[in-house]
Amino acid sequence: MLVKRRNAAQEVANRLMAAEEAIDAALAAVAELSGYLPVARCEANLAACVGQEAFEGAAETFASLIRARRNIVDTHASLAVTKDQIGLRTVALGGLAEKAEHRNGGLSVVERTAA
Repeated sequence: MLVKRRNAAQEVANRLMAAEEAIDAALAAVAELSGYLPVARCEANLAACVGQEAFEGAAETFASLIRARRNIVDTHASLAVTKDQIGLRTVALGGLAEKAEHRNGGLSVVERTAA
């Protein structure tokens, strides 16, 4: 029974990590697009009003992805609780990345660097 739970939990963890990576990749791609839009406008010598809807659409997409990222982080936390509830507290299911403690929802790497 415990082996089946562990196998199922590992499959969930694999899919969770894939989803987290996909959201981060989408965030990076939209940020890159958003950052290049004003450069492209200037290089093409276009008026500021040209493509404004595209700027706003990219910004809204980025904001939506930030909300999606918060939701997947919350999902991750809920699944960690579930893992403990089904008797797998001592079983490591994560990937290669080391987890940092949540501190006010911020990035601990940035907090340590800024300190």
